[in-house]
Amino acid sequence: MKKVALVIAENQFRDEEYQVPYDLLQEAGFDVLTVSTSKETAVGKLGLKVKPDTLLTELHPSALDALVFIGGGGSEQYFEDPLAHTLAKEMVSLDKVLGAICIAPVILAKAQVLVGKKATVFPDGAPILEQNGAKLTDSDVVVDGKIITGNGPDAADAFGQALIELLSQ
Repeated sequence: MKKVALVIAENQFRDEEYQVPYDLLQEAGFDVLTVSTSKETAVGKLGLKVKPDTLLTELHPSALDALVFIGGGGSEQYFEDPLAHTLAKEMVSLDKVLGAICIAPVILAKAQVLVGKKATVFPDGAPILEQNGAKLTDSDVVVDGKIITGNGPDAADAFGQALIELLSQ
């Protein structure tokens, strides 16, 4: 069974950007792990409460098929996080699926894995992606190789579907 890790912030992750892909991936038969920097209950912007399965420090990219950073204001905690950047780079070097939705593509940009890649992001993050070499598009969901980005909560369903498609190849 393919394993997908969804990384959420301890607080203020975007509820539907987590829940919609989570449900779609589970329904499609994937093993979905919820990951954060604490195993305490994480609280989404709209009040969703989620108990993470594992810690970011316990992730091993070689054991994953996909690593996905979930957006919302709280995801800012990973913008400058060296471990998040290392994990993103490892997923790319292992040719595994790497994703981010909403403002979270900023994490990928700061990890330097979007250089020369087509990507999308919540409008606030556009300048950061461009400064870090991404080819910005205004599509809701963009897949470039094995990197997938989505631009916000309205893209959650399409993002989840695109993840499943990428993982099913």
